[in-house]
Amino acid sequence: MKHKILGCIFLSMVILVSGCSANETVEGMFDLPEDLPEFVIKSNFENIDWENKAVAFNGNIIGNENKSGVIGADMPSITTKQKWMWHLWGIENPTATNLTVVGLHRETGTIHQVLTSGWTTGLAGENNGADAHVPSNVQIPMAGEWAILLYADGDLFDVLIYEINE
Repeated sequence: MKHKILGCIFLSMVILVSGCSANETVEGMFDLPEDLPEFVIKSNFENIDWENKAVAFNGNIIGNENKSGVIGADMPSITTKQKWMWHLWGIENPTATNLTVVGLHRETGTIHQVLTSGWTTGLAGENNGADAHVPSNVQIPMAGEWAILLYADGDLFDVLIYEINE
């Protein structure tokens, strides 16, 4: 009888642990696309703080205040291309800096190019109080929670967490 009870407890713990970890396994398992820039590494995706959601500031910019944000992210659509204007603070020489944008869909763990022109674009100068900005067209392939990783000249600059529901 004692072995049966211990067996039931053990089995319950295994089911509990596997059930809890099933929600997290998708987040921890991703394949990097072959054309992804070499400086984008798996550990950048493993260390995402999904609780650090983008917020509105400076009127219509949504992001991480005094770091990075987007005008247009409040109207995302998975059915059409959208125009977003990226804003970055703390960029010393914007016209000589490249911005790489990488999207991670939380539920599927898939990595996507969200800029329609490629992974990387050049930055322009000051705008809306930011040190650098650039307009772009984006295509978000599916609804859900997204981490948008921003790289400035190959270095991870910031991570924006957006909920895309349309």
